[in-house]
Amino acid sequence: MIQLSIAENKRYFMNEGNPFFYLADTVWSAFTNITLEEWAYYLDYRKSQGFNVLQINMLRQWDASGSDLNYEPFAYAEDGSYNFYMLSEEYFTRAETMIEMAVNRGFVPALVLLWCNYIPDTWAAKLREEKKMPLGAVEPYVRYVADRFSKFYPIYIISGDTDFPSERANQYYRLALHTIKQHSPQCLTTLHIQGRLASLPEEFINDPHLDFYMYQSGHNSQFQPTAYTLALDFCNKPVTRPVLNSEPCYEQMGYSRKVYGRFSRADVRKAAWQSLLSGASAGITYGAHGIWSWHRKGKKFGVTGEGFDSPYDWQSALKFEGAWDYGLAKWLFGIYGITDMQPWNIVLKNTEEIRAAVSADYTKVAIYVPINTVLKLNVDLSEYDFTVIDLENRRFGTASISMQEQITIIGMHDFEADVLLIGIRK
Repeated sequence: MIQLSIAENKRYFMNEGNPFFYLADTVWSAFTNITLEEWAYYLDYRKSQGFNVLQINMLRQWDASGSDLNYEPFAYAEDGSYNFYMLSEEYFTRAETMIEMAVNRGFVPALVLLWCNYIPDTWAAKLREEKKMPLGAVEPYVRYVADRFSKFYPIYIISGDTDFPSERANQYYRLALHTIKQHSPQCLTTLHIQGRLASLPEEFINDPHLDFYMYQSGHNSQFQPTAYTLALDFCNKPVTRPVLNSEPCYEQMGYSRKVYGRFSRADVRKAAWQSLLSGASAGITYGAHGIWSWHRKGKKFGVTGEGFDSPYDWQSALKFEGAWDYGLAKWLFGIYGITDMQPWNIVLKNTEEIRAAVSADYTKVAIYVPINTVLKLNVDLSEYDFTVIDLENRRFGTASISMQEQITIIGMHDFEADVLLIGIRK
């Protein structure tokens, strides 16, 4: 069983004294939409790809796909709404079985306690007429979850997709954070925030109960540069913590706000590498459109306000090629020992799309180049040996390096897609 901790420099995760690259898959709807047989098949497949974290909503996901299963976390009140004071033993016993299955295969569960639709004043709450969780129900619910699940050393994601709209909403998250840390101090905590949000309330930045930062660059086609701009924002927060992009664009997700188009394998790979080399080097989360909502052909999908196009059925989405690209990222971080990488502003090009990072001791440099070009770098890298990695076809080659005064010039490579350049000082 994996018990994660934070590295001494507060930049990445550790497990048993070794760096741990957080490679998560998004399966928000697992506890309500997946049979145990499907869950076993899913776990075995993702394990083979190198995934080691699973992001799951503890409660029903508000935009999950339709399902014939009937698993609910709370009993119903007379008006048909949840009675948040009456937890379903059957639901949580089944969820515990699913977590045990995952942990036995080497996964770390990352469990969301309070998705924003359950909290008053949030953007999602304004779209839903359903009753919100009373503040008085938060502590007993969180204590119950801690009692049942903390033996698995999960990560507790306090919030889900929240925008921190009011003191009333923040009170929910503050109470949940402090309650879970009181009862499970051995478990790491974080906050999952709304897409493109660059700020956290100061009280959470300064709260010692918060262990690492998550942001999401999200699914709006107009704002994909936030993969690296938000990484830089969170990397430079006044309180240093590990940073990761917890929700980059999902593979084959339709662009949000009903815009025509879907994110390709290349799009999601680009979001990953731009995040990883811009300050969010603790790991990355993958998402497949059809897995997170656990979609079945012919079932309903979609909620007011999101505007995503229809998902693929989960069996097809599970086999999207981009998941292997994310597995390769984890493998490269491990094989080259580049876990502790920080942004390095050395690229002399009229674009921010090319991202560079360097290790703390300057012995290793990594550069992501989405489109082939002659690369000019404002630093002398003549003492480095470079490997160029074709991320589309997973091929390795050598790079052509020359110097012009103090400028390093890396010539055009022979590949047709995006590449990662790894330089190791001789």
